[in-house]
Amino acid sequence: MTDRSAPLPRPRSDLTEPPDAVGVQGRPDGLDILRDRMLLQVSAARLGYVKAQLDAGRSGLVLCGDDAVQKARGLRFKEGYAGPLLVDPAVYQVSAATEENPFPYYVEPTLFLDDPLELSLAEQRDAGVTLPMTPTGYIRAEDSDALRAAVTRVRELDDPTVIFAVPVDVSWLRDEESTRQLTAYLRMVKGPKAIMLGGQMDPLGRYAKAVSHLKQLIEELPHAALLRTDLAAFGALAAGATFTAFGASSTYRHIVAPGEKPQTNKKIIVRSPHVLFPDLMAFFLGEKIAKRYGGADDVPVCYCAACDGDLTLDAFSNNRGGLPAAAVAHNVAVLMEWLRTLKATEPGRARQKWWYDRCRTALDQYALINASVRHPRGFDPPEQLKRWALTAPTWISTPQTADADHKR
Repeated sequence: MTDRSAPLPRPRSDLTEPPDAVGVQGRPDGLDILRDRMLLQVSAARLGYVKAQLDAGRSGLVLCGDDAVQKARGLRFKEGYAGPLLVDPAVYQVSAATEENPFPYYVEPTLFLDDPLELSLAEQRDAGVTLPMTPTGYIRAEDSDALRAAVTRVRELDDPTVIFAVPVDVSWLRDEESTRQLTAYLRMVKGPKAIMLGGQMDPLGRYAKAVSHLKQLIEELPHAALLRTDLAAFGALAAGATFTAFGASSTYRHIVAPGEKPQTNKKIIVRSPHVLFPDLMAFFLGEKIAKRYGGADDVPVCYCAACDGDLTLDAFSNNRGGLPAAAVAHNVAVLMEWLRTLKATEPGRARQKWWYDRCRTALDQYALINASVRHPRGFDPPEQLKRWALTAPTWISTPQTADADHKR
């Protein structure tokens, strides 16, 4: 349950953060390398699908899967990959954190190490990662005992080069009190904190204030990162996250709590890849896009770096041949375009306004595109996009706030 005795976060004016560490001979440390980047979170098996479109100067990789450590080692030392590289142990997929064992990483002890947490960190460092990440179990709703135990253990490491993975149920962001409790605990850890949200389908679409509370968490938490996510990767960067990671496939855009089966729309048989529709800022099955346009002449032509004007958005209509790989390349190329635009925008208010305006514009496009395909419910906006589009920074004047000001 939520621990009401936990200290509350200090106001921002009371923050006194030490300067970032500097590596050997003045080289930037791992956190500086990761700073202000949006990485791609991908399985080692599908790495080849995304590498060609990856923006080396603004992005990087988070590898998942049973062979992630081995793949990272090969990438770094055999293939010469020099970009930011993380390994997510993803223990949270199979085990929950408990007060007795917040890091349920099961591995055979070695002659020199027998602590599973330290063994995991050592394996990652040996593989050449930019920074190692803790193998944290899934932190269930209101399980403050497990969260406290994980925080305490990371503090005992006293190592700012360790990323504290924080895979929490999205219900921690349900209301103000639980969000403040989560923030208070995480502020006790000085190093980077990689938040990952758990819940079926679209976690941030579940609660009305989850998006605004996520922004609050990012803004109040030094060295906060957001991993294994989707649109929120951009929203968090705009809000000041140190770095983020966008899932290259739907599996890596949220966490399903251990013991639960992923919920899907049982009426839909997946026979085509998921395709990012840029104007709508959402993923749809390629088959659905093809059916909605029905071979019309006005199908949007894609000019991303992967499609280069040679493909229309209805081209990914099945899983045959090279279409799945082409769809992933398209998705990554579009994400990298958005990332370059965000990075070209001044951090702070300008980025927040850029993100808010982009979400509002995308939401407005649904009615226009549905009219063009002559189907009132041709494409439905995801709940999370609606949340971002309704979560304006307090200093932005919206039609709703302007009307309220006029009435006052």
